[in-house]
Amino acid sequence: MTSAPELSLAERLGYTANTRLVIISCDDLGSSHASNEGVCDALRHGVATCASLMVPAPWARDAALRCRPSDDIGVHLTLNCEHENYRFGPISHAPSLLSGEGGFPRTLDDLWQHADPAEVLRECRAQIERALAWDVDVTHLAPHLSAITLRPEFFDVYLELACEFVLPIRLPSTITAEQAGFPFRRLAAEEGVLFPDHFDHDWRAGSRERVYDAIRELRPGVTEIHVQPVIDTPEVRAITASAALWIDDHELVTADLTLRTLLAESGAVPIGYRALRDAMRAG
Repeated sequence: MTSAPELSLAERLGYTANTRLVIISCDDLGSSHASNEGVCDALRHGVATCASLMVPAPWARDAALRCRPSDDIGVHLTLNCEHENYRFGPISHAPSLLSGEGGFPRTLDDLWQHADPAEVLRECRAQIERALAWDVDVTHLAPHLSAITLRPEFFDVYLELACEFVLPIRLPSTITAEQAGFPFRRLAAEEGVLFPDHFDHDWRAGSRERVYDAIRELRPGVTEIHVQPVIDTPEVRAITASAALWIDDHELVTADLTLRTLLAESGAVPIGYRALRDAMRAG
């Protein structure tokens, strides 16, 4: 007797297997006042469908206070602070997660060389618990700069927290198990953790052409496309030389007619991570 075929993610969400669904997610909510303004505008008046909150960042509490019950907000698990002159660090006691210049390490290599997995687990759990304490209805987990996605000793932390809080996660689809050195997508699936079918692991600032191409090339299943919208302020221009590209992300997802036309022509169904969380919790 043969077993029934396993349902695709689209089918688990109540659609046909060949339906194209798209998540447009905003990263780095809470990282600056400019980000809070830009992300909230993208969620309320633009095409964005969810965002992820950097709990340790200085403007995270302001972001949490802005969140509405209907907002689809995840936790952007943060173990790096990549900016040279803008620093923040862990919210738990985590000496191995501090750099010599104050705050989190700026680079992934620095983090991976020194981070204690037990401290990584404690810090990431604290970030989720603080978001929940701030009354954020957490819908998913998405690591900042993929810091705990592609290292086996830290991926265990990622999966443990996804299972503990019963939350879907972001996983790249443009990096193979062979490139990563371990079958990260299979391991997540075996634990019953849901994740989008397609996610482009591309962290370059500026999203316009990448987003256009992703919409034109949508495949069946769930595709996540990430942006970093901010409004134009002296603060964000002081934080990073990439500010102009982040500002363009805001214009892209709130006012760009080409993007809205491409989305309409694609026939894709916009969703957030809450749909994945509900399906995961329903078993």
